[in-house]
Amino acid sequence: MGKKEKCVICNETVGFRFKAMEEWKIEGTLCGKCYSKKVDEHYPGEHIRVNKHLD
Repeated sequence: MGKKEKCVICNETVGFRFKAMEEWKIEGTLCGKCYSKKVDEHYPGEHIRVNKHLD
C-alpha cells in the first residue's frame, strides 16, 4: 500500500488532491474542505460555495 497524503492545514488524509493557489503562499496538498475554506477567505463576495455543509 502507498503512503496516503495529508492536508498541510488540517492534517487529515487527502482523498482528492487540491493544489493551493500561488497567492495563498501555502506549500503542499490541501483536502477539499480546506481548499474550499481558502477560496472563501481569499475571494469573498457573491459566489456560490459548494459543499458548505462539510465545514
